[in-house]
Amino acid sequence: MSANQDTPPEKPSLKGLSVRALRASDAEAVTELMNLPGYRAGTLRPPFQSIDAVRKRMENLSPGALNLVVELDGKLVANGGMTRFEGRRQHAANLGMGVHDDFTGRGIGTFLMAAMLDAADNWHDIKRMELTVYTDNEAAIRLYEKFGFEKEGLLRSFGYRAGRYVDAYTMARLRA
Repeated sequence: MSANQDTPPEKPSLKGLSVRALRASDAEAVTELMNLPGYRAGTLRPPFQSIDAVRKRMENLSPGALNLVVELDGKLVANGGMTRFEGRRQHAANLGMGVHDDFTGRGIGTFLMAAMLDAADNWHDIKRMELTVYTDNEAAIRLYEKFGFEKEGLLRSFGYRAGRYVDAYTMARLRA
C-alpha cells in the first residue's frame, strides 16, 4: 500500500459544489459535456455525440455501475462512473471521469474522485480500481496518482485521436 492510500486527499471545499447520481434527465447536459474539445480529448468518444446516442447509453448501463455527476451552482460540470466486473473479477471495477473544459484545475476532479472511491471502498467493497489514461494527459495522471493509482502498463496505439494514434497507461489502485 502506498503512502497516498493511507491518507486520501480531502475533498476541496467549493461553495455550491454537489455530487449526485446520474439521472435520465441529464442526457442533454452530459452530451454537452462529452462534446467539449478538452473533455473529449481524454476519452475514446468521437466528436459530435448526439443526445439520442448518449441517452441510449445512459438507459443501458450495467446493473453494477455507479454513475455520478458533479454540479456547481446547478450546472453539470463533471461526470464519472465505475463499472464492477463479474465472476472472478467481481472485486474489481473500471473507472472513468471527466471535467468540463471551463472548470478544470479547480478541484472538481478531486471532489468527484473522492466521492467515487468512497463509494467503492465503503459501500461496494471494490478492492481493485482500474482505469486507462492517455500518456499525454498529465493533469489526470497527477490526479490519479494523488489517490494512490499506479501505472501498470503502457498500451501502445491505444486510441485514435485527432488524426493520429496515441498511447495510454493502464493504472490501478489496490485497497488493502
